Amino acid sequence: MTRKEWVAILIVSLFSGALGTIFYTAALGKVNYIQFSVVVLLQQLQPIWAIITAAILLKEKLTKKFAVWASIAIIGSYFVTFRDLRINISPGNATLIAALLAVSAGVMWATSTSFSKIVLHKVSFITATFLRFLFAPLFALFFVAALNQLPSLTRITTNQWITLFTIMLSTGMVALLIYYYGLKKTQAKISAICELVWPVSAIFIDYFYFRNSFSTTQIIGIAAVLFSIYKVSGFKK
Repeated sequence: MTRKEWVAILIVSLFSGALGTIFYTAALGKVNYIQFSVVVLLQQLQPIWAIITAAILLKEKLTKKFAVWASIAIIGSYFVTFRDLRINISPGNATLIAALLAVSAGVMWATSTSFSKIVLHKVSFITATFLRFLFAPLFALFFVAALNQLPSLTRITTNQWITLFTIMLSTGMVALLIYYYGLKKTQAKISAICELVWPVSAIFIDYFYFRNSFSTTQIIGIAAVLFSIYKVSGFKK
C-alpha cells in the first residue's frame, strides 16, 4: 500500500466506522428511535452520494440507462421502507437537527464506498476489513474521550457487552467481509444500488419473524428494487 491507500483506509475508518455511526445513532435519538421517521428517509439518500462520489473519485461513468434504473431502485426503496408511504415528519428543532445528522451519516457512509474501492485495488478484502476494524475503534474511542463519555463505559452490563460483541461479529465483521469481497469485483456505483437490498431483507424478516404482512406499496417497492439491481448489475464499465 502506498500513502494514497493508507490515507484512504484512515478516511474510511473515520467516516464510516466512527462518524457515520455516531451521526446516525444521534439522529435516531433525536426522534426517539422512530423507525419510519425523517432520519431513515434521509439516510436512504446514501446511494445518491455514493454514485456522485464514485464519479468524482473513481471516474466511473454515469450513463443515462444507469441513472434511470438507479432512480427506480431508490424510489422503490422508499416504497419498501415506508409502509403505505407514511413518513413520520414531526416539526421542531430536534427533527431538523436529526435530519442534518442523518444526511451527514449518509454522506459519510457513501463517501467511504469509493475510498474503500481505492484500498481494494491494492489489498485483499480480508486485509481491508482488518484495517478498518483496526482503526475505526481508535477514532471512536477518541470521540468518546473528547466528549467526556469514558465513565459511561463502566455502566455497560454484561448482557449489553454480549449484544455489542454479537453485533460486531455479525453486522460488523462478517457483513463487511462479504461486502468488501463484492466491492473488490464491482463498481462502486453498482454496489451502492445493490445495498438497497437491505430494506428489502429487513421487511422479509418483519414478515417471517414478526408475522407482519406486506402492503401493496411494499410489494411494488420490492419488485422495483430487485429488478433494478438485476438491470444495473449487468452494466459494463
